[in-house]
This record gives sequence, C-alpha cells and structure tokens, in this order.
Amino acid sequence: MTSNVPEAAKRFKDDHPSAASGNAVKIGTHDGIFHCDEVLACFMLQQLPQYASAEIIRTRDATKLAECDIVVDVGAVFDREHHRYDHHQGTFNETLRTLRPELDVKWDIRLSSAGLIYTFFGEDVIRQILKDKLGLHELSGECLRAVYRKVYEGFIGEIDAIDNGVPMFDGGEPRYNISTHLSARVGAFNSRWNEPTPEPGCLVRFEKAKTYVGLEFIEKVTYYASCWWPARDIVSKGLANRGALHESGEIFELEKPCPWKEHLYQLEQELNIVGIPKYVIYCNKENDWRVICVPVQPSSFVCRKFLAKPWRGIRDDELERVSGIAGVNFCHQNGFIGGNKTREGAVEMAIASLAAPEDA
Repeated sequence: MTSNVPEAAKRFKDDHPSAASGNAVKIGTHDGIFHCDEVLACFMLQQLPQYASAEIIRTRDATKLAECDIVVDVGAVFDREHHRYDHHQGTFNETLRTLRPELDVKWDIRLSSAGLIYTFFGEDVIRQILKDKLGLHELSGECLRAVYRKVYEGFIGEIDAIDNGVPMFDGGEPRYNISTHLSARVGAFNSRWNEPTPEPGCLVRFEKAKTYVGLEFIEKVTYYASCWWPARDIVSKGLANRGALHESGEIFELEKPCPWKEHLYQLEQELNIVGIPKYVIYCNKENDWRVICVPVQPSSFVCRKFLAKPWRGIRDDELERVSGIAGVNFCHQNGFIGGNKTREGAVEMAIASLAAPEDA
C-alpha cells in the first residue's frame, strides 16, 4: 500500500505549528542535567525526515514548551495526539505491552521518554536507519518485527528500567539485562560538580551525548538486521536436516558459526520440538569442530544434556584415550563445550554424550 505523500505532508503540518508556519520544527525537552532517555528520544526523532532538521529546545518554561511541536521527558503530560511524551507524572504506568498489545510482548517495564518514542516511532526509525546505513529499502514485516523486539529487549528496556528505578531482580530471574550501562556513560557528559554550570538551554554537552548514544543505537539496529536476523535461516536449515545427522533428532549442525540460541528457541516453538535438540556442531575453523550443549535458557550455563562426565577438564591424547574418539582435543571442565579435529569426530562426541549417564 503506497502512502499519499502530499496528504502525509499536510497532516504533519496540521499537527506541527512550526512546520505550518514555515519555521523550523522544534523538539522540546528539559534543561539542566540530562539523562540517557531524553537524549536517545531526541536522537531517534531526528532520524526521521519530519524531524531531521528539528531544533532542540531545552527548557522547563511551559510557555516555550507549548511552542514546541513535540515534547519529550518534561511537561507532566503523555498525549500522543498532541505529541507530548512525558512519563514523570504519577498517573503514568504505561509499558510497551500496555501501549502496543498487538505485539504480544512480555515486557512490563514502565517506559521512559526513550521507550515512549520507541513505542510509537521505533519501526519508522529502524526502517530509516537501515535505509541510510545499509541501503536496505525493502524490509520484510517479519524481519522488522524481530529487530524491533530485539532492540527493545537488548537496548531500550535497560534505559527505561534504569531511568525509572526499576529493580533488576524480582525473585530469581532478572527482569531486564544490563548489557551496556549506557545510562551511566551518558550521565558522564554532564558538567561535573566543580565545573561552571552551562547557560540554560545550552546544547553543547547534550549534543555530544546525543552523538555518543546515537552511534550505539545505530550499531544495535544494524547488527540485529544484518547479522542476527540472517542467522535464523542457518539455524532453520540445521533443524530441518537434523534427522539425517542422527536418528534421535537431538543433534543439529550449523553450516557456519552464527548467533543461534534465540533463533533455536523460537523455531522450537514454531516446529513443536521444544527441548529436543541437545547439541549443536559447527566448524570453527579448519581442523577445528565444536560441539556445544544447548542451554536451558540463552544465557544459562545449565544445559539440557552436558558432554560425557569422564571427559570434562582433560585434553588431547588423554582425552582420546578416555573417550575412545579419534581427533578429540578438549572438553571444558563444566562439560558445556568440546572440540574435535573432524566433523565425524564431533558428531561421534555428541552421540556418545547422548548415551552417557549424567552421574558417571
């Protein structure tokens, strides 16, 4: 379905007073100490054509904010229709799940201004970045949804949680993962306590922080689209051919090393084979094959079936003698990974471990 560009432009002008009057579009946010969430929110907006040349106004003056076309992280109002995206008011308890129920996501972390902008503009931001940085003009709906979810899970959710003071742990499992601590690094761009206080509305340090956070955001988006997502096909092929590798269906092979764990769990659900694959093998480099045990969760060191216990922590000739498998050269002391010089040897290691008792 093609969009009517003149009508879209008219709607944008109708909704944005500055554009309608021919003036520069204005993005409003608060002055003083800045945080990662509004810095990232402004960066994401400026990736879009309608906000690419927007002027950022840093103020708490309600009169000046009222003149802005879109306001983030200040004003005590969340009103999508009027382009107000604050989250500090006591009545605000929105999450990605509540605002986008059609996505059927699990995340229930209270949104920051970054999360709010990502919730409603994220898909368009991702499309634009992939078009500008990778030349990808066509993106399948399945890929876009997967990248959108991964960027929230692996980037935005952390910023939302830290900005809102959400405890990382609620019981045994973490509610979110810290992979960058970008919030702390962005905070370091603010003036130090013993430095002169910048003039109200000064953008010098804010712009430095925006450039910094933007580079990391772009890296995440391009990684998930160009590296993580294509790995799904490799995992899918491996699962489709696992019966030919071993009759149990519990061993599969990757045609090349790639990010496989999350794709495996998703494909298991789709194929109704949850829990069946126990080992994955692949060629790490010439004469170097790996046998990896499938963990019970992507980040867990607890595996569905470890490599044979007598092999663990020994190497080379001794391991060949103990295992009786030619070419075997190592087995980690925890038993979650092992190696062999040949593909045949790697398969043999996986088959032998399937049959090995856990306590022997």
